[in-house]
Amino acid sequence: MVQWWGEPTAGDIVWCHFPDGVRARPKPRPALVLVVFDDDAPQFTVKVVYGTSQRTTELHRGEFCIARLQSSAAFQAAGLSYDTKFNLKQTVDLPCNSDWFSVPPAAPHGQVPKLGMLHASLMRSLEAALNAATE
Repeated sequence: MVQWWGEPTAGDIVWCHFPDGVRARPKPRPALVLVVFDDDAPQFTVKVVYGTSQRTTELHRGEFCIARLQSSAAFQAAGLSYDTKFNLKQTVDLPCNSDWFSVPPAAPHGQVPKLGMLHASLMRSLEAALNAATE
C-alpha cells in the first residue's frame, strides 16, 4: 500500500528514489524540493532536483554544491552526510509518496523523508544554477 507523505516545503532536502527512465532507482539519494504542487492536496506532487556525492569539485553549468568546508552551517542545515551537488538540469515531478520517497536511515525529522533544508546562504548559488540550467 502506498503511503502519502505530508506537505513538504520548497527548499527541503529529502530522501528520494530519483527515477531512471520510468522506474525508481533502487538507491535513494538526496533531492532538493523546488516546487510543491498542492492541486490534489492532501496528495502532493513535488518538483525535485537530483543530488549526488560524486565529483562534487567538478561543477558544470546548472549545478551547485553544498560542501562541509565551504559552510558548516549550510551543510549541517541540509542534513547531508557527504558533500553533495545538485543538478538543476535534472528535475522531475513526482508524487510525494512511498513509491518515490522514504525515511532516511537516521530519520533526523521523524518518520518522514526530510533530511534537512537549504540554508538561506545558498540561495544565490541555487539561483545562479537555475539561471544557467535554463539558458
